[in-house]
Amino acid sequence: MKRLILEMGMGVDLYGGDYTKAACRAVRDAIGHSSLSLFRSCGFSHREMQVKVTIGVQEPGKVDADAVAEQLPRGNPVVTLVRGGLNVEDTEHGDTMVIAAASVEAFLPVDADAWKISVPSDDG
Repeated sequence: MKRLILEMGMGVDLYGGDYTKAACRAVRDAIGHSSLSLFRSCGFSHREMQVKVTIGVQEPGKVDADAVAEQLPRGNPVVTLVRGGLNVEDTEHGDTMVIAAASVEAFLPVDADAWKISVPSDDG
């Protein structure tokens, strides 16, 4: 399997301190700018794609990994939760703003020897 796609995103829950909500928003941010035309162009099936999602938040144990995986429209996601992200305390109102960071990596069974870089010819 070769990693062909890497996207990063950030998600925030401003009120309520919901780590899962922030993590889901981070994943949607990461994949929201992707167009996976590679699959159609190269004849790959989305079912072959392995997806590795890493979520960084201050309290990883408070994230529902299954809910995060449901944000991926294609592939076979595996979600890993790590300590990271940022909490911003609003002491005046007793709220915690949760900031989550996400990386989404997509892997496909690609034979690297089947690919080569071509050089354009001088005649145009």
